[in-house]
Amino acid sequence: MANTFIGSGNLGGDPVLKSPVGDDQRQVADMRIYFDKPVKHPDTGEFEDKGGFWLDVSAWGRLAEDVVRGLKKGMRVRVEGSLKHTRWQSERTGEERSKFVLYADEISVILTRVASIQLRAREHRPTRDQKNEQDDTTQPTHEQREHDG
Repeated sequence: MANTFIGSGNLGGDPVLKSPVGDDQRQVADMRIYFDKPVKHPDTGEFEDKGGFWLDVSAWGRLAEDVVRGLKKGMRVRVEGSLKHTRWQSERTGEERSKFVLYADEISVILTRVASIQLRAREHRPTRDQKNEQDDTTQPTHEQREHDG
């Protein structure tokens, strides 16, 4: 494929499934993705965004259904597809408008950031021992049950 785009970025919103239009009877899912260029800062080790861009992405057919079912705003994805240049005339101003749309052939979730988010979430959860201590304070003792019953 001469016009191939491969990039990774974050979903700007939940994908939206749209009904087929015209002769093509396949479902289409539209979404916006911010393709960034994170670069590790040499002193802090933190990643910084060194510029990026928003791109409209369309997925068709079975891929569209899977995308709507499995992807949510903020998820990091890798997309491969082809860029199409679309033109239209603005209804409001009459001016000719245009944009690039990425027609996705493949979309996959990048799990490296998901794992770090889950790890951070686990650090804030109480351990089993802490949970047991909390449970012990909220449940009545054997003596309290006999007295109440």
